[in-house]
Amino acid sequence: MRSRWMWQSSSSGILVGLCRRSRRERPMREVERPVSEGARAMGLFDVHAHLTDRRLAPNADALVERARAAGVTTIISNGLNPADNQATLDLAARYDIVRPALGLYPVDAVLPEMLAAGVEYPRETDEPPPSAEEAIEWLEDHLDQAFAIGEIGLDHYWVPEELWVRQESVFRRLVRLAIDADKAIIIHTRKAERRTLEVLEEEGATRVNWHCFSSKVKLAVRIAAAGHHLSIPANVRKAQNFQRMVERVPREKLLLETDCPYLGPVRGELNEPANVAGTADYVAEAWGCSRLAVDEQLASNFEALFGVRP
Repeated sequence: MRSRWMWQSSSSGILVGLCRRSRRERPMREVERPVSEGARAMGLFDVHAHLTDRRLAPNADALVERARAAGVTTIISNGLNPADNQATLDLAARYDIVRPALGLYPVDAVLPEMLAAGVEYPRETDEPPPSAEEAIEWLEDHLDQAFAIGEIGLDHYWVPEELWVRQESVFRRLVRLAIDADKAIIIHTRKAERRTLEVLEEEGATRVNWHCFSSKVKLAVRIAAAGHHLSIPANVRKAQNFQRMVERVPREKLLLETDCPYLGPVRGELNEPANVAGTADYVAEAWGCSRLAVDEQLASNFEALFGVRP
């Protein structure tokens, strides 16, 4: 995710077909999205959404319905802290296509320490944040309900350097928790990509997806070589970095995401899971493949990471 808020609450893929080698936000519009042959034949997915966001949650019924109409069969909604994780579980209980990823946002992992030190950070509540220990204890108590662990990671953009060691310590605990529970990991990292990879390799984590990776494509290729996946957001047509990733990252390591409500294909409009269909269309164009071929490859990639078809 790109901006922050605190929720307040009581194996290898097989490519089918022939391919060449190669802030101001407007309300969501009710858009009729045609369903392609590929979408009907193969389930699409969104591996990184925030359906509990206060701008999306009131419209969850419509969002899910539009996602289904676009061919989406799985939406992984990512939690940020205990309250948001619980809201994510509640949402997943309402919709069969929503899978809960439970996590601790990298800034939240050290937020009490940041606030105590007087570090400025945008929040929408004055409620004191839970400690990392409390958040991890909550995760341990709800591991059996988690489809994946995320989002977790390292963030050196918001977090001051004096708290990097503490943040990394929490991150390592979360990675070990996921490995011990045999759960895939969904990574958020900002200005700390290389260190994040080093920690994951040191801990032996292989079932990993990097969401909205915005560093150098050369590093993305190295991440894929480590066995990890990377997901492409819905603003790919406007972002050259993601376009280069589609071209250079091995096809069996790519996934789709929205990071909704952020990073939509139309600037200023809220993003939503249905928009992964447009991303799949772009990938088909970039690869020179049919949508059916792309959908099958991506579904195989999803299964390789999460152990189930989308």
